[in-house]
Amino acid sequence: MHNTILITGGAGFIGSHVVRLFVNNYPHYQIINLDALTYAGNLENLKDIKDKPNYKFVKGDITDESFIDELFATHQFDGVIHLAAESHVDRSIMDPLAFIRTNVMGTAVLLNAARKYWKDNYEGKLFYHVSTDEVYGSLGAEGFFTEETAYDPRSPYSASKASSDHFVNAYYHTYHLPVVISNCSNNYGSNHFPEKLIPLAIHNIKNNKPVPVYGKGENVRDWLFVEDHARAIDTIFHKGRVGETYNIGGFNEWKNIDLINLLCMIMDKKLQRAPGTSAKLITFVKDRAGHDLRYAIDATKLNKELGWAPSLQFEEGLEKTVDWYLANEEWLEHVTSGAYQDYYSEQYQKR
Repeated sequence: MHNTILITGGAGFIGSHVVRLFVNNYPHYQIINLDALTYAGNLENLKDIKDKPNYKFVKGDITDESFIDELFATHQFDGVIHLAAESHVDRSIMDPLAFIRTNVMGTAVLLNAARKYWKDNYEGKLFYHVSTDEVYGSLGAEGFFTEETAYDPRSPYSASKASSDHFVNAYYHTYHLPVVISNCSNNYGSNHFPEKLIPLAIHNIKNNKPVPVYGKGENVRDWLFVEDHARAIDTIFHKGRVGETYNIGGFNEWKNIDLINLLCMIMDKKLQRAPGTSAKLITFVKDRAGHDLRYAIDATKLNKELGWAPSLQFEEGLEKTVDWYLANEEWLEHVTSGAYQDYYSEQYQKR
């Protein structure tokens, strides 16, 4: 029923995995990948599918109302999977307005366009908004976030995502726009921009640089393999109930310091270093402002209603992730040097 799908943020970390899955698994769908190609958007993430007949990339900004309007008019989308977002908490602390523009205004622009072009004829249409567990705030030592947990965002990033979630729900209740929302835990895997914890640590360990850990490393996160997240999005898009929220988690909690110590052990093995060598690079730094202590997702609803479950254990997923980064040094070099952005500046300067 969903023949032409708009995927926003499809050149980013999670988005590129979703685009690849949909392009490869649904050759009868036309997949339009919309990305602004800011620092975290990289078309090298999708070079293996760039020539597929059911795939098209469009460079553009989701906050540009006239551009989005024209895009909907041209392609007559049957579905939207909205992943485009500013997502790094540290950046949100430095520049909160950028997060409000992209995450709140951008989502509202897309919702408005969907409502306008679907014209209350919602048969076969769906607006899928991808969000985060950070909207729920911080947990103590026990308990889990469920779909009924009250929102309690603590950073400009999580506040902007909470606001966008509320707008999606408002369009469902006010205009009956067919929507679903998912809130996911921390993702890891290939193509992750190296400002995030795991790819940053891999890059720094490989180059014998300090591995920064906030505070004492006591903060706890639930880690989700990005390919499992893409499968969950596929499942929810095709089987989820309109108007519902689904939490996606890895059933996989780790303290930051325990995760980094495991990663150091894996890197020592992969790089044939003496055990304990990489751990000497761990450097504790001043804690992040408003740093949430613990996130933990209860994904029971998604598992019981739609049959989704993680495909692998964390240790296995982390080894696969390390192997990918060590085998793709050119990708990492392009990202850390910013060379890919120079190419985009030249490639798209006339648009």
